[in-house]
Amino acid sequence: MTDFTVARRHMVDGQVRPNDVTDLRVISAMLEVARERFVPPAASALAYLDLDLAVGEGASRRLLKPMVLAKLINAADLSPTDRVLAVGCATGYAAGVLARIAGAVVALEQDAGLAKTARAALSSLPNVTVVSGPLVDGWPLAAPYDVILLEGATEVEPVTFCAQLKDGGRLLCVLGSPPGAKAMLYLRSGAEMGGRAIFDAAAAVLPGFVKPPVFAF
Repeated sequence: MTDFTVARRHMVDGQVRPNDVTDLRVISAMLEVARERFVPPAASALAYLDLDLAVGEGASRRLLKPMVLAKLINAADLSPTDRVLAVGCATGYAAGVLARIAGAVVALEQDAGLAKTARAALSSLPNVTVVSGPLVDGWPLAAPYDVILLEGATEVEPVTFCAQLKDGGRLLCVLGSPPGAKAMLYLRSGAEMGGRAIFDAAAAVLPGFVKPPVFAF
């Protein structure tokens, strides 16, 4: 039987700490949140491996690799009063980590089954609200946010989320598809949002974030 406490420690020591995650609050949160509770029971032994874990009906969605998630949250430079929107929360693991650092988390999921799982898994956290709706629309009802995290890749720049960020707010995501995908940090300044690559990363593309096909005539 897997000792999940030991596996969690090995994940942090082997995947998170060596990859420039310097925010001790991120490390502490990832040591506290039981990732095995957010994956299908049959896959619980895989919960702390360095891979994108399949979740949802037909294994259609993925949880971000622990290292990628930790580095994205580290780059967000969260404060204890920040309001965060987690787009594509799936079963809620990242929202659980964020809730231990930020003031409030809105976890958005469009898949009804995944949203139900997330609500159950996060029910003990009073500062997390799981909401349902199209991922590409964000959640303007609770905007503006200090930080928006896309829990997956987007093939198009996420400029449509600018209006849901506070001035000076940050958006973190993985942009593009392998082999050229990058983790990105976007900052809102006035009505504009500019981004820069912060590390190489890869993730499954979120529903609705696929680049439209270009037809050549």
